[in-house]
Amino acid sequence: MPIESGTPASAASPRVNIRTPEVMAAVQAQVERHYRSEVVERIRAAGGVLSCGGVSVRLAKQFGFCYGVERAIDLAYAARKVFTDRKLFILGEIIHNPEVNEQIRALGIRNLIGNNRDATVGELTPEDVVIVPAFGAEVETLRKIRELGCQIVDTTCGDVMSVWKRVRQNARDGVTSIIHGKARHEETLATSSHARGDGSGHYVVVLDLEETDYVCRYLIGGGDRGAFLEKFRGAHSEGFDPDLHLVRVGVANQTTMMRGETEEVQRRVRQAVLDRDGAESGAPNFRFFDTICGATQERQDALRDLLAIPMQLLLVIGGYNSSNTTHLAEMGEGRIPTYFVRNAARMESADRIRHFDIHRNEEIVSEGWLPVAPLCAGVTAGASCPNNLIEEVIVRLFELRGVGREQLLAG
Repeated sequence: MPIESGTPASAASPRVNIRTPEVMAAVQAQVERHYRSEVVERIRAAGGVLSCGGVSVRLAKQFGFCYGVERAIDLAYAARKVFTDRKLFILGEIIHNPEVNEQIRALGIRNLIGNNRDATVGELTPEDVVIVPAFGAEVETLRKIRELGCQIVDTTCGDVMSVWKRVRQNARDGVTSIIHGKARHEETLATSSHARGDGSGHYVVVLDLEETDYVCRYLIGGGDRGAFLEKFRGAHSEGFDPDLHLVRVGVANQTTMMRGETEEVQRRVRQAVLDRDGAESGAPNFRFFDTICGATQERQDALRDLLAIPMQLLLVIGGYNSSNTTHLAEMGEGRIPTYFVRNAARMESADRIRHFDIHRNEEIVSEGWLPVAPLCAGVTAGASCPNNLIEEVIVRLFELRGVGREQLLAG
């Protein structure tokens, strides 16, 4: 299958099928060596529970790598195997997991985006290969890379591309996209660029229900145009005018947001349009599509089921800049003591743990966090977290109560 999608490749970069059976067999073996977990497999086989030495761990039924993440990693590894004599670059992080991104860097794939970039797009040559991460990339960035004649390996998640299709249609129809997401997140930046369509489309990004209500009040009764633009500085399209561009609106979303919140955004915006225009006239002025990632929803549903079981604490594992993982931590902390950790090294002792505070947006230290046995702890992980990191956290939890990995596997 072609690796580049969308605009046809230039004459300097003919399409190359890197997913041959031989390449993918080698890739699968390499990826399994890096990310497989014997402990996680054993827990799954035991119905999601592992108990030893007075400690029980309950693993959510859905956790860790989703199909889109697996595909992105496989394609990056495949690109390295196929283009052995060419320089490989990536547009930022392939996914939001620091350990996985370190593995990608170890393959010799250099970064073009962000504070840790190794080069810039302007330094590329036609002989170079550029990997688009699972989040996608902004339209203008890809246009520049294509013009340079680079080979593109596109790993963009299919769910993300479904959102792009909707917002491009909005732009063609003169409908402004109200995007529920994080304005500076890579996926939302890419979606926003697609919402411009041919350059005439418009969008505004709302983070939460408070910002949604602000937009809804403006939809119904207008307001201070300057104050609106200031509140959404950096979160709206160039030339956006709330007095002109909120007549017809469509709700879209970053695929990793909380489904319930996105549905509420949709409901409130729809009601505001109907309140303004009336039921009959308002209906054509509002549209929405369900574009929450299925894997994101599965992990949220699985955690909701897990939290119904009596437990003393919850460990959420993943990168701190992972949106879907952050939402899992948000769900947990409303029910039981929840610790969002990047890896097992954050569990320094039975008394001290470093974990991410999603409200302060920083890693903090908590003491006296681990109850004595008998202990029942829940574990889940975001869609960008590999099984080997999940294993390390689970093993560390048992170690802190005197149970070694060998005992876990011997049981």
